[in-house]
Amino acid sequence: MRQQFIVPLIIALSSCSTPEKKAEAPAGPAKPAGPVFEITAPLGLPPVPIPADNPPTVDTIQLGRRLFYDSRLSKDGTVACSSCHDPKSGFQDIRPNSVGVGGKSGDRNAPTVWNSAYSPVQFWDGRSPSLEEQAGGPIENPIEMAHKADDLVKNLEADTSYKAEFDKAFGPGPITFQKIKMSIASFERTVLSGASPFDKWKYGKDARSMKPEAIRGFEVFSNAKKGNCAVCHTVEKEYALFADGKFHNLGVGVDSKGELKDLGRFNVTKNEADKGAFKTPTLRNIATTAPYMHDGSLKTLREVVDFYVGGGNSNPHRDKEMRSLEHLSKQERADLITFMESLTGEMPNNLGPSAEGGR
Repeated sequence: MRQQFIVPLIIALSSCSTPEKKAEAPAGPAKPAGPVFEITAPLGLPPVPIPADNPPTVDTIQLGRRLFYDSRLSKDGTVACSSCHDPKSGFQDIRPNSVGVGGKSGDRNAPTVWNSAYSPVQFWDGRSPSLEEQAGGPIENPIEMAHKADDLVKNLEADTSYKAEFDKAFGPGPITFQKIKMSIASFERTVLSGASPFDKWKYGKDARSMKPEAIRGFEVFSNAKKGNCAVCHTVEKEYALFADGKFHNLGVGVDSKGELKDLGRFNVTKNEADKGAFKTPTLRNIATTAPYMHDGSLKTLREVVDFYVGGGNSNPHRDKEMRSLEHLSKQERADLITFMESLTGEMPNNLGPSAEGGR
């Protein structure tokens, strides 16, 4: 019998550094044990995509939650997933460039985990096809956690409490890197953001949930002749992800000579047209997840709007949809910010570390 795992309604992944290929430690097949729990999406979101080989269970979710907050996943025991994806900061990093072991700094901002379950690919450049593969990337990245998969597995095997939790979640057997990644991914699929004032207004038909200026801001946002923001930050009839899952060059990160400092998606595809293109981030909880853009270069929503008003930075690969919004009035720009602030949902009480040290 399928049971329901109800996720409380809450406020809205990627590496903090550029890609580096790492060989993954061999791992045998793994399958979660126990009954499957259905993750119910909050108002404004579609059903959560679930991979057939990693259905969520209460035990894999709880194990993933513990792993997410455990700094032992890093080589020197100083960095956890939550170090760069802090729930107190909207499950993202308030630093422009995230910092890993030994104080090493990456060159990208770690974005929010909210609603990452809906993204068809992970990381700013889309190099990982799933949350499972994404979960393993930072652990082995030398700038982030710098831990070898085999060494991490040995460390966790030596902890009797972890061994018991893995056996409960997957059945008796050795801990593997695959199981670690599967558990973290299952937890991350519960980090959902919906039921914001916007959702209650548009999908709940509650006319009083949105301020008049926010409603005006949505008109600016969605009107192709005004902001035209919805061309990338999509809004559907029955739900809104506020992200198209595609990659766009906005001219972010162009130096004084007009050269791109980070080639983004091009590093994965080697397609000339992908130079400087990065995945569209969700706008859910955008008011709580500063700084903005892949390099964390914009500190406030006002700076973001001003960036778009200026049409971004010119470069040979700038997206054709990127155009100046100078035609927007001062009031329309203010309304647009108020609309984005209406996308903030509620924070649940079951996603942070427990009182027992992350367990």
